[in-house]
Amino acid sequence: MALIALVDCNNFYASCERVFEPKLEGKPIVVLSNNDGCVVARSNEAKAIGIAMGTPIHECKALVRQHGVIVRSSNYALYGDMSNRVMSLLSKYSPNQEVYSIDESFLDFTGIIDPISHATTLKADIRKCTGIPVAVGMGATKTLAKLANYCAKKLEPWKSGGVCNLSNLETSELHKLMSTIAVGEIWGIGFRISRQLEALNIFTVYDLIAADPKLLRRHFSVVIERTVNEIKGISCIKFEDVAPNKQQIIASRSFGELVTELEDLEAAIATHISRAVEKLRRQQSTASILTVFIKTNPFRQQDAQYHPHKSVALVLPSNDLSVFQKAANEALRSIFKTGYWYKKAGVMLQGIQSNQVQQSDLFAPEPEPIREALMMTLDKINRQFGRGTLVSGTELLGKKWQMKQELRSPRYTTCWAELPMVK
Repeated sequence: MALIALVDCNNFYASCERVFEPKLEGKPIVVLSNNDGCVVARSNEAKAIGIAMGTPIHECKALVRQHGVIVRSSNYALYGDMSNRVMSLLSKYSPNQEVYSIDESFLDFTGIIDPISHATTLKADIRKCTGIPVAVGMGATKTLAKLANYCAKKLEPWKSGGVCNLSNLETSELHKLMSTIAVGEIWGIGFRISRQLEALNIFTVYDLIAADPKLLRRHFSVVIERTVNEIKGISCIKFEDVAPNKQQIIASRSFGELVTELEDLEAAIATHISRAVEKLRRQQSTASILTVFIKTNPFRQQDAQYHPHKSVALVLPSNDLSVFQKAANEALRSIFKTGYWYKKAGVMLQGIQSNQVQQSDLFAPEPEPIREALMMTLDKINRQFGRGTLVSGTELLGKKWQMKQELRSPRYTTCWAELPMVK
């Protein structure tokens, strides 16, 4: 019988902040979104005092002062590196691993004689080697593994140990447990669908699997039918050892302050192009269509609004940074207008295909092998010494566009100048 485990890092961003500052253990922590706007992550202590996800930080000032909440800007370099360390360790515990998100990974535990012991050892190893606490949920399908992980985080008796295996339960026990879990906690059922289900008197997980299939089919898409089968132990969502290549890559970000100058926009677009094309090369792909967009702030009604975009089709698919930088500059200059206060810029790559598939063009110059070697060297240096070690000159043109990170902790593991000091 198949057994899938979901390993989920507990309050991942907040836990990363605690790894190098143990004094923060037990204190309420919140992590802010880009430009220090809204709460995007909370420790259990911050949740307990009533700070809600997505709340603008200025609306939480009273709670922050009253409870001594630690506020941090998002430290993506730290979180990404810690995630890589966790995922690398997890790969030792299963021959098949699917990294689902920055803080979640599915593992194939099929055939493991004592999965509870295996998961407990895994949990202790991750904590010892990275400092990150995790919860492990196990079930016959991905959806059941997700549900088990919820139990391991929220419900006793599993909560204290952080490990739950729903496959160990008798059918009657499992149904009794499911009758205590709200239907909205099921993987893939969001707020809107859960409200629709509740209107049909389906309030719990058990209510869902006991519901009339014809009723569900009449009101919902095949996705709900698939979810019900998954909860019943019938696998409908395949295990992907290797994540499929992205068919669209978007890189964008709001600015730390409004900008009006072309060179600031050029620097922002150049930075986004660099990151998007690096992702393209990482998945060994090329792209043939580039879209550049810039936006004013729609919430500033006193300002004139302007939200243009420009798409460019390359003669030949490419993953060469200079090819995209040149195309992006031309596209940006064609849509840029003075007199506007710009808040956001970004790029999108489409027409993505494997770099092993190349169709020549009679009138286009042949790609130079030295350019491919140059891109490989660029990626290697930036991986070894940290993103941004080598950048294009255009990326250095302006600084106003860069996001606010006034409360960011040091990049302890990826920046030489910010390594922790031992005294």
